Parts: sequence; C-alpha cells; structure tokens
Amino acid sequence: MKIVSAASAFPKHYYPQAVISAAVREYMRDSLPNPSVIDRLHSRCGVDGRFLALPLEEYPKLRTWGEANNAWIQAAEELGRIAICRAIGGTSIHQSDLGAFFFVSITGVASPSIEARLVDRMHLSQNIKRVPIFGLGCVGGAAGIARAADYVKAYPDQKAVVLAMEACSLTFQRDDVSMANLISTGLFGDGAAAVIVAGAACDLPGIEIVATQSKFYPDTHRMMGWDISEKGFRIVLSPELPDFARANIGRDVDCFLARHRLTREDIGSWIIHTGGPKVLEAMQDALDLDRESLALSWESLRKVGNLSSASVLVVLQDFMNHRRPEPGTWGLLAAMGPGFCSELVLLRW
Repeated sequence: MKIVSAASAFPKHYYPQAVISAAVREYMRDSLPNPSVIDRLHSRCGVDGRFLALPLEEYPKLRTWGEANNAWIQAAEELGRIAICRAIGGTSIHQSDLGAFFFVSITGVASPSIEARLVDRMHLSQNIKRVPIFGLGCVGGAAGIARAADYVKAYPDQKAVVLAMEACSLTFQRDDVSMANLISTGLFGDGAAAVIVAGAACDLPGIEIVATQSKFYPDTHRMMGWDISEKGFRIVLSPELPDFARANIGRDVDCFLARHRLTREDIGSWIIHTGGPKVLEAMQDALDLDRESLALSWESLRKVGNLSSASVLVVLQDFMNHRRPEPGTWGLLAAMGPGFCSELVLLRW
C-alpha cells in the first residue's frame, strides 16, 4: 500500500488575518457586546491569513443554512475537482483508473454527495466505489487515508482517491458569542486536498503505508463537534482539548509503534494536523518533540489556518514537495477529532 501523490486546492479569495478580524467584528456587531475581543482572540491563533470560499462582503448576505450549504456544495465541487486533477497530474494514473472514492467533510451536506457529483463532472469510472464520510472533523483526512489503505489492502490491484474538502467559513454563526465560536472565526480556513492511495500490485512509486490505528475515547463526545439547529452548525470546542491530547496521544503513539518494534526516536517525519497553537504545543509536549519537528504544521497553520479534515493532508503534501526525507525513513501521520478519537498512520518513505 502506498501514498502515490497529494495535492491541494484553495479558493481564490485570500485575506490577511487583520482584514478577516475587522469583517468578523462588523459581521457580529449586533450580538457581540465587546467587539475588541475578536482582535485579541484572533491574534493568538497563529494565523497570518486564510482562504475563504466567498468574498468577505458576501457572508452577511447569507441568511439561511440552506444558502450557506449551497455555497459549500459549489465550492466542494470546484475545489475537489482541482485537487484531484492535481493529485493525478504528476502520476501515470488516469482518472478512469480510480476504483474507490473516499470523500471527507464536516462543513456541509449534499445528496447526491460530492463524490457522486464529481464522478459525473470528471467522467470517473461508472463502477467506482463511493464512500462519503461525514462527521469526523479534524481527524477526517487521516481517517480517509486509513480507510483507503484498508480498501487497497483488500484489493491490491486498485487505486483509491481520498478527497477532504472544508469550507469552515460557511459555518460561522453571527449570533453565537461563545468562546468556541469566536476562536473558530480566527482559526479555521477553507480548502481541499486529495491523496491517491494504491495497492501493492499496482507497482507505483510512493510512500509505503505500513499500518494504521484508530482510537476511540469513551464519553468524550462533547470534546469537539457540532450542535446542529435550524441555523446550521454551531461549534463545540472544549477548552480541555489540549490537555486531553497531552494526556493521551503520547501513550497511544508509543503503544502503536511498539507493535512494530519502533519507538518515537525512530520516527524521522511527524505529519501532524494543524489543530491550533495550543493543540500543536500539546502534541509537542505529549510526544517530547521540539517546535522544529512540527515546523511544517506550524507553517501551514500560519499560512492558511486550520482546514479541519484537509489540514493533515496539506502538511503531507508539503513534506512530499519540500521536505521529503531519505528513503527508508519512518514517518507518522496523526490527527484527532470528534468522537473524540485519533487516527495514526505509520509510513515508510
């Protein structure tokens, strides 16, 4: 099993963090008693700027969840198509060769789902196996790779595409003055990423997927996720999340690696979801890593914000394009998300 390629796609609307902060202050002026809190919170997110699905001036015009969701569908189709074309473009694979399509998102819903629309739009195989996955949030990109690996392990002559697409900006709630929503307006951005996973019989170059692990933590469903109402998605984001990651991820990584006779010292590349400054710091503490070990995660957070499910795939792409280690180097791809849960993917370059 191998990761053959990874590619991303972003909306054409990019704004510096200060510009977004000013727009959010105006957007929430009728519900937020102290608008200056926006600047304070946004300045702590570690984000310089973000891509948004719509021009900033269009967000106040969205009056219903349906209107926001329609914008999500449009963005998902367009960005998804571009990301997949880019992922395929540098390989010998033709888009009609794809045997399975795993689509991951938490910021919108559609039926037929987005991968079905892209099968039509991109003229993919009529026999392609479709697996739409909703609700995994930030862990979704890692989970998508793990599920695609399961598929090509069962069908080693097959190739699968994983597409993670999020338009987080379309979920912001103007009348929600909770700390979780205010932080999310400064942290989350929009974008898509696609990864091609191939079975062993395909004989394609790439990063070997050695093993995966899913971990579910009981009685933690209020740690992260959505409350869903007639106004759409209202974020649930516990302030305890960094401490939870700090308390659990190190132990879980050690147990996972030990099953393959490895330790943290054997890992040469750490591909970690860009959960935010506090989460990244917690991951560093839990894994006893310095900031340089997660440099590409910090850089991705700074440039585009937290892209939820797509984030870890963008970091993976950056490793493949700009910091590819020596052949044989061990790598670990990791993310956490609603459930609460974690996904680990052991790689060998």
